[in-house]
Amino acid sequence: MRPSKKWALVGLGAAAVLLVPWMVVLALTLPGSAEVDHWPLAWIGLDVLMTAGCATTAVLGLRGDPKAALTASATAAVAVLDAWFDVTTAGSGAPLARALLCAVAEGALAGACVYLALGRGRGRREAPWALDGSLPATRQAKAPSPHRTR
Repeated sequence: MRPSKKWALVGLGAAAVLLVPWMVVLALTLPGSAEVDHWPLAWIGLDVLMTAGCATTAVLGLRGDPKAALTASATAAVAVLDAWFDVTTAGSGAPLARALLCAVAEGALAGACVYLALGRGRGRREAPWALDGSLPATRQAKAPSPHRTR
């Protein structure tokens, strides 16, 4: 593994550890409710991101571009975030039921995106990268055949 990749992974691990006490601080200090300006814009923005992610993943995937795995991953994350906020900000009763229904649809979308990102979707035959820094076989230089004469 390249040293820069190793340090980036160590940094991510450290961030995970440091975020735990931060979550405790937030849980103890955030108010139970808040008035939010630009509420519709926030929700529409998530849907715009999901739409752009779906469209980009579809175009790249149909072209066989390995970057579709990246856009599929990002789209799955946005879908999960949208579902989380739908459910956690919904009122009780009918609004919560609608939010849960939307969350099921967004969960299905996220699942489809994860399926595509893991390389089982159309146009994906192998992972575009590996943590050890190696490239897929199709991108590695082929060694000359031992039976071939010069």
